[in-house]
Amino acid sequence: MDFDQVAALRRHHAAWKLLRADNAPLVLSFLGQVFVEENVRSISAAELAARLDDHLYALNERMGEGSFPKSPAAYLDDWAAPEAGWLRKYYPHGSDEPHFDATPAVEKAIAWVASLKARSFVGTESRLNTILDLLRQMVFGAETDPEARLAELRERRLELDEEIARVRRGDIELLDTAGQRDRYQQLSTLARELLADFREVESNFRTLDRRLRERISTWSGSKGELLDEVLGDRESIADSDQGRSFQAFYDFLLSHAMQEEFSGLLEKVQAMAEVEPDGRLRRIHYDWLDAGERTQATVRQLSEQLRRFLDDRVWLENRRVMDLVRGIEATALRLRDEREVPIRTEIDGASPEIVLPLERPLYTPRARTPIDSDSITAAEEEVDATLLFEQAYVDPAPLAAQVRRALRQHAQIGLAQLLATRPLEHGLAELVTYLSLTNHGFEVVFDDSRTEEISWRDPEGGERTATLPIVTYVR
Repeated sequence: MDFDQVAALRRHHAAWKLLRADNAPLVLSFLGQVFVEENVRSISAAELAARLDDHLYALNERMGEGSFPKSPAAYLDDWAAPEAGWLRKYYPHGSDEPHFDATPAVEKAIAWVASLKARSFVGTESRLNTILDLLRQMVFGAETDPEARLAELRERRLELDEEIARVRRGDIELLDTAGQRDRYQQLSTLARELLADFREVESNFRTLDRRLRERISTWSGSKGELLDEVLGDRESIADSDQGRSFQAFYDFLLSHAMQEEFSGLLEKVQAMAEVEPDGRLRRIHYDWLDAGERTQATVRQLSEQLRRFLDDRVWLENRRVMDLVRGIEATALRLRDEREVPIRTEIDGASPEIVLPLERPLYTPRARTPIDSDSITAAEEEVDATLLFEQAYVDPAPLAAQVRRALRQHAQIGLAQLLATRPLEHGLAELVTYLSLTNHGFEVVFDDSRTEEISWRDPEGGERTATLPIVTYVR
């Protein structure tokens, strides 16, 4: 790494910011206990604040009142702010309460600080054996000569035959205490590193999901270009170290026999007297399961975004195609009787219209008309005021119910046919109400090309007739 790369990491990387923070011991100790030691992948804000409150109370009691003056909620908000980036604050699906999860930067910082502690035993034999095994796997896996591969397999078979012969003679070579502790130390380190990889894989897929949402909201190209770009990013993540670790875990998850073998071997190792059992290692495979499920949930969310984008694009494209087809059909019907259709092109305007602000007229107030009531005189006869209250009111609800009952037996019915079974009772007012009915169960269709006559009797016994366009109620 050159100078500029190190300087950029010092300025922008969240793990480096955490190590430089004034309250770094508080952040590392508390977040390390909750999210690393206990492997908590999601915790509600109320529960995390309660645990931080207990942690702060113990620290203030030991270090003096006011050592950490802020409230737990304020500390959590500071740690989840974009400037820090140590906690991820989000709302799970179906919940209105915020939840928190640690970012990969916190796990990197905690792992680096933990590596600074002095160790009473530093094993190198198991790591050397691991390196040799990896070299053999690489060389043997890249060998294309069948004879060379057969020679390697015969050599392995000879070694196994010799070991079987020694065991039959009673010459059993046991692993000493140092070798046991060495391999157990490396086992614990690799198991925790694999668990940390899951959080980084989940973060990478979550970043890809966020970029996908941004692209979809502003994308104007074809579906194929977007899918090619998104799937290319997903393949690059899958081919990374974290992606391969996740794939290895997925293979482990699908193999029931491998899970049983792992659980049995782990139980035997934890019971050995030569090693100091690690409490976290006892349930490490369950932690892998939980971390892998959360990563799979993020991948499913990414797939859901892709599917929703494709559905929306297909719907919009189909709607555009249908609009074009309907436009062509309407034009063809309009020109059906034309023998010679002129080919012409229309434009909105040959030149732009320029309207200057000063050309607009100024506001002109309306002139008020004076009202002179001096010439009004009282009538000689008394006016009958009851005529104002004798106007007929027609409730449209029973009329709409009558139309719906008729449409249960017919797909459509005309107004004249409907009034033949139920004549008008309130005359013209009821007829106008029939014409103005609006209901979600039917539509009113007017045919202006034809007319019909509707008759009724007024209260004095006279017959009235109205000529109007044919009205049809359609279900």
